[in-house]
Amino acid sequence: MDNDLDLSSLVEKTRNINVPIGHIIASQKWRNSELHYSLQSNVQVLFEDDLGVVDFFPSSRLGVVYLTEPDLVAFSGQKKKLAKLRKADRVQAVVLAEKTPTSGQYYPEVQKFCLMDLGFSVIPVPTQKEAASILSQMVVSESHTNTNPFLRRKIYPLDEALLATVKCIPGLGGVKARALLEGLGSIENICSASDQELSVIIGKAGAENVKKFLNKS
Repeated sequence: MDNDLDLSSLVEKTRNINVPIGHIIASQKWRNSELHYSLQSNVQVLFEDDLGVVDFFPSSRLGVVYLTEPDLVAFSGQKKKLAKLRKADRVQAVVLAEKTPTSGQYYPEVQKFCLMDLGFSVIPVPTQKEAASILSQMVVSESHTNTNPFLRRKIYPLDEALLATVKCIPGLGGVKARALLEGLGSIENICSASDQELSVIIGKAGAENVKKFLNKS
């Protein structure tokens, strides 16, 4: 059934999501799960029958996909769904990936596809309880931003996740990774930047390292 998800329906659904401040909207499949029980101790959880590919909406414009341990092991079956979400550009997407001793060997492939091919931020989580903590932080950050219309929208946990993923590029330290994000603004822009644009920010050697990593098959 998941493989037959209608793209137009998914896009329309994400456009109509309206998340009340201090709440999170979750797919029904997470009701009565460990993640649900951990989450409801910190935020108000509302359930929807059909969120398409998205598992959680901490805000109206932020969609979170949760990849379980089995999802990572059989990741090829998840790629089509994530690619569909990429086309629904109304939603800023974050992927929480359940990285355990069993699924850890599959995590690099998941990270590379989500980050480099789709431009999604990927956050590894060892348990559903840890995932609930991150989702709660997202709700709190979104709530503070929404109450002040003069503040530029910023998701602090997501910003740290982006920094962590960029730092995974060989040859980049924290300083250069942060400079790239501050200078180019997003993973997508880093992937599409020219050698010259990268060199201006992190130098010629750093630019070569980034391009080599991005072009690696």
